[in-house]
Amino acid sequence: MAQADHVALADTTSSTWQTAASGALRAVFGLVWALNAYLTYRSEFAGHYVGYLHNAATNQPDWLAPWFDFWIDLVTPHASLFIWATRIIETLIAIGLLLGIARKTTYVVGALFSLLIWSTAEGFSGPYTSGATNLGPALVYVLLFIGLILSERERGRTPYSVDYYIEHKWPGWRRFSELASPRVLEEVPPRLPWSEQIAGMVGILLALVLLFASLSSAMNAPTGTPAAAAAAVKPLDLASTNPVANPRDAKLPPLLGTGDSVDVTLVATDTTVDIASGVSYQGWTFNGTVPAPFIHVRQGQTVNVTFENRGAMEHSIDFHAAQVDPETDYRNVAPGESIKFSWKAEVAGAFMYHCGTSPVLFHIANGMYGAIIVDPATPLPTADESYVIVQGEWYTSQVQGNTMTADYDKMLDGKPDEVVFNGIAFQYVDHPLIAKVGDRVRFYVVDAGPTYDSSFHVIGSMLETVYPDGDPSHTLNHLQTYQIAPGSGAIIDVVINTPGTYPFVDHSMLHANAGAIGKLKVSQ
Repeated sequence: MAQADHVALADTTSSTWQTAASGALRAVFGLVWALNAYLTYRSEFAGHYVGYLHNAATNQPDWLAPWFDFWIDLVTPHASLFIWATRIIETLIAIGLLLGIARKTTYVVGALFSLLIWSTAEGFSGPYTSGATNLGPALVYVLLFIGLILSERERGRTPYSVDYYIEHKWPGWRRFSELASPRVLEEVPPRLPWSEQIAGMVGILLALVLLFASLSSAMNAPTGTPAAAAAAVKPLDLASTNPVANPRDAKLPPLLGTGDSVDVTLVATDTTVDIASGVSYQGWTFNGTVPAPFIHVRQGQTVNVTFENRGAMEHSIDFHAAQVDPETDYRNVAPGESIKFSWKAEVAGAFMYHCGTSPVLFHIANGMYGAIIVDPATPLPTADESYVIVQGEWYTSQVQGNTMTADYDKMLDGKPDEVVFNGIAFQYVDHPLIAKVGDRVRFYVVDAGPTYDSSFHVIGSMLETVYPDGDPSHTLNHLQTYQIAPGSGAIIDVVINTPGTYPFVDHSMLHANAGAIGKLKVSQ
């Protein structure tokens, strides 16, 4: 009899500790989910959210493309909604696991949600990387949830959960919390003394505090941030296959005036502009466009400039065609203020103008640049068509959906997401420039940079004449490409005698692939 009592006591003790271990496992799993939930509230998570889907879709087999396309098309226009839905779901799962609230619902939702993450953001592998072949943590989470489900079906109620105490007052709560059969649920679950339970809860709380303290320290370190786990989505990843809706008119505008002086008014604003089909950018602009208005004057004219700052920070204006005291005329202008100055267009050519406020790299790359064309006093040969092409670079990070903003780290690293003609990638592929056979087509090409040269080239043709500085006596003839440095410009004539469509590109093919390509359609 004593031996039987000893065996029964041993069985009870074993069951007590197994139940406690099961509860501890659930709580530790809850710590993992608390960590996951914490990371979703960081700005890096929101900034890379759509990027996770694009990264996961990379290098997938063709038969999986419809699955990823569906989620990319669904999430991209509503990224903010999905970001918050993810945060809320992960937070609720973490709470459910840590405290043991609505355990059945938590386990089922957690397993399904993890399966969804594994098959989308992790691309059936993980973690958030293309080409990975490991199992993927989200699938491991699915298996852990299944393990919890099977364990609790066998053991029934657990005193190490809030559910246990809710059920005493509202038995109907079991439909959300319990997985075992009614027979198992009728058994009284063994539990450790309160002193040991409290010690266990204190231990879990301390582990939670230490986890978040170490995580916060790691997040503030210069390396190892979550942003490094996945590349941000690029604007060309989001671009529509539809033609650019509002292409920039590339035609050289008429002279501002024929008198001895002309007036130019430029207004700095914070403006959202298009940078690819269906993709916008929160930039800084002159007069609301990137590039800024094309200014066309004649050599010898006096240019009277009014510059007004309606932006949120200091800006300035710098004309490469002018010869003035920069400390006076190019000084910073505070928001709400303006400046006036005049200068004489003494040198002909295709020139850049831009904001010169520090850091100049940021202000130019954020959209504050334009072209000013100064016609020589001795005219160049008459052109049948004249176009202004300003090459620029976009360095971006995603705000949400199809809206981008600046990424200064990319600017410093010289890693543009787009290289563009007149502000928008591929716009003159969708909307070719036009000419007729035998026309002299004149390109006023300005490289606004801010970082890379432009090697201008017309595929299928020669550059008939290049004027490096707008002086008709300084010419180069029959070139294949012409290199233009950032902040410089050239006047390039092309004559094509065979009808067809002739692409013009930055012959750095990396830049052409990133958007610096257009087409010249030549007809009879």
